[in-house]
Amino acid sequence: MGRHITYPKIIFMDLEGTLLKKAIYLDNGKVPPSAWTLLAANLGPDALREEEETKDRWLRGDYGSYIGWMRDTIRIHKRYGLTADTFAQVMDTVEEMPGAREAVSLFHQRGIVTAIISGGFKALADRIQRNLKIGHALTGCEYFFSPDTGLLEHWNLLPTDYEVKVDFMRLLMREYKVRKEECVFVGDGQNDIWMAKEVGLSIAFNAHPDLKRVCTYVIDQPLGQEDFRAVAACIDSHVASQPSRQSKLSRSRSKG
Repeated sequence: MGRHITYPKIIFMDLEGTLLKKAIYLDNGKVPPSAWTLLAANLGPDALREEEETKDRWLRGDYGSYIGWMRDTIRIHKRYGLTADTFAQVMDTVEEMPGAREAVSLFHQRGIVTAIISGGFKALADRIQRNLKIGHALTGCEYFFSPDTGLLEHWNLLPTDYEVKVDFMRLLMREYKVRKEECVFVGDGQNDIWMAKEVGLSIAFNAHPDLKRVCTYVIDQPLGQEDFRAVAACIDSHVASQPSRQSKLSRSRSKG
């Protein structure tokens, strides 16, 4: 009889730095650079300076919530005249992580439900979700621009701080009737620690040292040689190392 392989049921993935590349050149060691930082840099040095000041306030705990931090950043984008064209151009500069398509396609072939969890822009998640056929996505911010002036006009914000990301994970687990031990999380940031602790298998992908310390597996790749297919290989190796369902059943029967 062939060995029965049991793959994880759901894989939760961070977006920027995981399925998408992050702007390493903007990393100042405070908070990992993201599309929020890219937008500020595009709007000029004063906007970037103010964006960096919001990171300091976040790290000091000055904001009551993640939504409060997003609102403060949106204020900067409005003050410096963010337009629909600029927003689209900046979003287009964020590159897909090499190997992401192949790895996610493999997850789908194996019946794994895929989900994105991000405190970033819905526009980025929409693109990667469409291109990679990701099943579910939680994101923090959606922008709406005036059809007349092209300027930022309105926004939709969702609380996507640590607790809410975990709540989203638990919601999908309930929906699919799976246990956390049957789920995977892949991320790169210090703020991913809570999600990594919520699943049975966690993978730190070119990650912050604090995240590496809590994850089941760590993938470190040289800068410029990142490849998300290593995540699929890591999961395969983990699954192959686990006792098969048949061997577990045999041991159970032998105890009787």
